[in-house]
Amino acid sequence: MRTSEVETLLASAGVRPTRQRVEIAAELRREANDVTAQDLHARLRKRGSRLGLATVYRTLGTLAGAGVIDSLAHQHGERCYRWCGAEHHHHLVCAECHRVVELEDCRIGPWLDDLSAEHGFAVTGHAVEVTGVCADCR
Repeated sequence: MRTSEVETLLASAGVRPTRQRVEIAAELRREANDVTAQDLHARLRKRGSRLGLATVYRTLGTLAGAGVIDSLAHQHGERCYRWCGAEHHHHLVCAECHRVVELEDCRIGPWLDDLSAEHGFAVTGHAVEVTGVCADCR
């Protein structure tokens, strides 16, 4: 994805496409699975970036809050981040290699509607992250 495409995507999500945000988003876009802020920072530094770790954390939080990226909780003590599609989806995450599979066919909605109605809740959204071990790591 070219820098101009990242800039356009950020702007369309209501995120001002600063140089730092574009640099971080473009690097995250190169990752096929997910990555921690510290790992992403290390990659940026290898490429010659002078961005600080705090800037990386802050930017990832901004991008996740705007729905540009997904924030995953499968790694104890630290969030992982992933560039995902804009459509509603869920994740299968390998606890060993961090391979991530996006599940676009959501069958949970009707079940949640029934279950929440039994308890007097109104579902306003859901996100599912299933952690396991992929076939390659087993």
